[in-house]
Amino acid sequence: MEAKETMAGERPARSAEEAVERLRAALHEAGIILPSLRIDPVTGAHGHPYALVDLGRCNLGVASRLAAALRRPGGGA
Repeated sequence: MEAKETMAGERPARSAEEAVERLRAALHEAGIILPSLRIDPVTGAHGHPYALVDLGRCNLGVASRLAAALRRPGGGA
């Protein structure tokens, strides 16, 4: 059985770690760094299958760049 693809044409992440690393890489390509990006320590404990991703905090400049990146064609849902 083939995995469904996301809107970007990728298969869904198989783990919280993979999802965080994909997000970190995509943000880096857009010139955005979220220093607190991580797997939520509570829901991520013991390999919970529905662990949450903690985006953390950012300053106004990063928030503005993130909003602009999401508004670009193909940048948002």
